[in-house]
Amino acid sequence: MTPPASPSPSPCPQGGAVSGRGGDRALLAAARHSGARTAAVGVCSAAAAVAALAEPAVLGRALDLLLRRDPSGPSWTLWCAAVIAAEVLLDAVTARLTGQVGGRSTAWLRRKGLAALLRAAPHHAGRHSPGDLTARLTAHATEAGTGPAAAAAGLASLLPPLGGLVALFLIDTWTALAFLAGLPLLGWLLRSFARDSGASVNRYQEVQLAMAGRLVEALAGARTIAAAGTVDRERARILRGLPELGAQGRRMWRVYGGTSARTSALMPLLLYVVLGVGGTRLVAGALGVGELLAAVRYAGLAAGIGAVTGRVAAVVRARAAARRTAAVFGLAELRYGVRELPPRGPGRLELEGVRVVRDGRTVLDGIDLVVPGGATLAVVGRSGAGKSLLAAVAGRLTDPDSGRVLLDGVPLAELSATALRREVGHAFDRPALLGRSVADAIAFGADPQPAREEVRAAARAVGAEPFVLRLPLGYDTVLADAPLSGGELQRLGLARSFVRAGRLLVLDDATSSLDMLTAREVERALARCVPGGTRIVVAHRVSSAARADLVVWLEDGRVRATGSHAGLWHDPAYRAVFAAEVERGREEEPQTGPEPRPGSGPAVGAAAGPGTGDGGLS
Repeated sequence: MTPPASPSPSPCPQGGAVSGRGGDRALLAAARHSGARTAAVGVCSAAAAVAALAEPAVLGRALDLLLRRDPSGPSWTLWCAAVIAAEVLLDAVTARLTGQVGGRSTAWLRRKGLAALLRAAPHHAGRHSPGDLTARLTAHATEAGTGPAAAAAGLASLLPPLGGLVALFLIDTWTALAFLAGLPLLGWLLRSFARDSGASVNRYQEVQLAMAGRLVEALAGARTIAAAGTVDRERARILRGLPELGAQGRRMWRVYGGTSARTSALMPLLLYVVLGVGGTRLVAGALGVGELLAAVRYAGLAAGIGAVTGRVAAVVRARAAARRTAAVFGLAELRYGVRELPPRGPGRLELEGVRVVRDGRTVLDGIDLVVPGGATLAVVGRSGAGKSLLAAVAGRLTDPDSGRVLLDGVPLAELSATALRREVGHAFDRPALLGRSVADAIAFGADPQPAREEVRAAARAVGAEPFVLRLPLGYDTVLADAPLSGGELQRLGLARSFVRAGRLLVLDDATSSLDMLTAREVERALARCVPGGTRIVVAHRVSSAARADLVVWLEDGRVRATGSHAGLWHDPAYRAVFAAEVERGREEEPQTGPEPRPGSGPAVGAAAGPGTGDGGLS
């Protein structure tokens, strides 16, 4: 079931709704973006309304003159034709301008929403599901984009009914009073329509958005659903809101149709009353034939206030959609400073009193850590210990709620965006490859743009070049035409981080999809091809922790111990973190120390025992 016009999705539960004022401010800003065209819509609509108001008077005057065989009758007929032609032309111009304003407003809302989304810290953006965000920036923005033109034209649409009523009084007071008798009922119908349609539109959009979110989730997990044989269950889950969606859609139609039907019935009755009273006045000699014709036409325009229902409905839908689109505008921005890092710094990383709260729960608490420049820090712990969040804070993908993070003595929050992203690189467990070709994906974000040989060297370092060269056009293969496995995606993501390696490189489970041999080759390449920088590795493998200069062991968001892997290995609880891997026989014995690598700093905390807090814990 679909509503009378294209609906907009609603806010998702995670992100909440934005206030009506926020939506109205977004509409006003969109209107200002196309201010000249929006004003032109209002002016042309008003001019068309004036032409519509002039037409009955000119037509009535021409008819009276023609009936009296007045010589000026033909010229008034020409005036009548000119007024009608002007009205048609102005309506056509208004329709064209309305489309332009709608398109420009929609584009502005989408650009602003996308900019806010990209500026936000990832965890803030993550509060909205992909389906939610997609709906807000597509269907929501499209519906909201119609708002400025609808509001401008809506104001002009009040002129014909109000002007028609004034003209009725000027022609004949008794006829106007007869028409006024039915206006209170018409006003009540319009008020109830605005109230009832607003409630049903909001609920329709909420249910629609929830369905869109579940659909996107199912599409992302299509293989899992197929493998589990739960297609029917997922279909039922996605469509479980369909009955309510249909009910709300039917309610919208009933409200819209009921109001239209009642106003359609009321308007002819009003016209009949006007015609009856006007006919009586004509017989009495108080009105001429032309005046009676004009009075009937003006009564039709005055009764046309019922047509304002459609304008009201358009504005109601646009405001509801704007509230949901504007919710994206309010995402907390990750702001940057203006400072630069000192030249040739070693990459010393310091975390001082770092505390991070998510959804009212403290995820990281009291993290004090110093990583010497050029060292490799492995972050280990059980699932949910806060490893990835610590890595995100260290690379400033998010800010701590208290405490601070410094790189070479400069707080990350004070660095300019250019300095931060130039010196801090990331690799993830599920990298998103951006760019047209494979080469573009590896070079993405690097400044200055790397040479082709640098791209190839990074790919070779992580073992990606053999499968890249097997692609139809090698490095120039379009990403959409390059079917890649999870391990291949990870290797390209690692190659991208190698190209961008600066003072700090953060690897968040970036080798999880690689086999053991390839992972070890990547770890060696990391030491060989990215010398001198500080590295943070979220480690799930014993080998990753063993090769690190320093290990920080997290438990329930706190640092349980820090030191060398060899020293921590004596603690049974530490060994239990890797128990599953050891039991599978993928690692037989822990290495006794980090493997030397070119350009690295000294081994940190190598002699520190578990729980001592030495070797990097400040």
